[in-house]
Amino acid sequence: MTESVLLALAVGVLVGVAIAVLGVVAWRVVRLSREMGTAAERATYSTLHLASQAATHLRGGLDTGDPQRALRPLRALLDCRVLALADEHGVLALDAASGDQRLAGELKAIAESLAEEVRRGDKPQVFRGIDPSRRGVANTDAVAAPILAGDRVAGVIIAFSPAVRPGLVRATGEVAEWVSAQLELAELDASRAALAEAEVKALRSQISPHFIYNALTAIASTITTNPPRARDLVLEFADFTRYSFRRQGDFTTLADELKSVDSYLQLERARFGDRLTLTLQVAPEVLPTVIPFLSVQPLVENAVRHGLEPKAAGGRITIRASDAGAFALIEIEDDGVGIDPELLRGILAGRPSVDHVGVRNVDARLRQLYGDEHGLTVETNLDAGTLVRMRVPKSQPDNAVGD
Repeated sequence: MTESVLLALAVGVLVGVAIAVLGVVAWRVVRLSREMGTAAERATYSTLHLASQAATHLRGGLDTGDPQRALRPLRALLDCRVLALADEHGVLALDAASGDQRLAGELKAIAESLAEEVRRGDKPQVFRGIDPSRRGVANTDAVAAPILAGDRVAGVIIAFSPAVRPGLVRATGEVAEWVSAQLELAELDASRAALAEAEVKALRSQISPHFIYNALTAIASTITTNPPRARDLVLEFADFTRYSFRRQGDFTTLADELKSVDSYLQLERARFGDRLTLTLQVAPEVLPTVIPFLSVQPLVENAVRHGLEPKAAGGRITIRASDAGAFALIEIEDDGVGIDPELLRGILAGRPSVDHVGVRNVDARLRQLYGDEHGLTVETNLDAGTLVRMRVPKSQPDNAVGD
């Protein structure tokens, strides 16, 4: 075989390999394009992804959130050179495209003055040819839109671009409205936290009129007949009230809550006598679990008042706390008169009920703190007793226990 034939064969093989490689690459490009969807689908995904990134840093509001970290995805969303966020006190944050950090510094004072104009007018405004005498700022336009919280202007978002076009004006207005919605959600979160605090106060006030009267009556009845017992009950009463009216925070440990429950039941036993019995089954490893303050005691009190007290023969309360993996499972069960399931559903749904405010408040706080899936679960029926379960995460690094 001649050298020319060999050379021709070699060239043919190389060309064939090259064609095959190009074919594989082309197939992969087509496949990747199909997997990524159409251009519109990719644009939608990108928009939602950037909005989701910004929302994470705005849920705390402008004061306690992280506006600086929120601006980067918002600036990418608007595709502008510099994006500023200001409130009534001045510029909170600035974000600039790569290479425009110096420009951002020069625009800070301008952003504050533009924000002041928008706050007075309460409408989006376009500014052209901003301060051309400043170095590096010539030929820069801006569009500023108010961030509303109800009827007031909570802040202003300002987008700087070499030339502001109608698309950027509309997009900046939409972003400002979206930020306004995030601030409303932040206010809602704050309102829910305030509501939870108010519910704790309601639980404290509920303890005062009913239980204290019965406890003092039980103590008074033993003063002359059994002074040592009366002294012990006074100490239990002091421990219970000291814990219930403490001011050291919204969280406690399961161990401390159970101590308070024990003091409460000692005082109730002085009134019920042999009509009230208790079974306690607690796994030691869950005792340090952080739980909302006054979350177990109201459930036990509800079992006594509404389960056993109407029952002539009294009954038994069983308190169980077990390790359920990442959670502590706490159960309060009584063999009392039970409750109509329809009435219970109404109570947990927020229907006013003076008698069962403790159960409703505990359920609302658990949902507010840990999510709806952590609300109370209750099994009950008339003349069938009641079983209440609560499931609390064992790891809660953000929830501190008061000293």
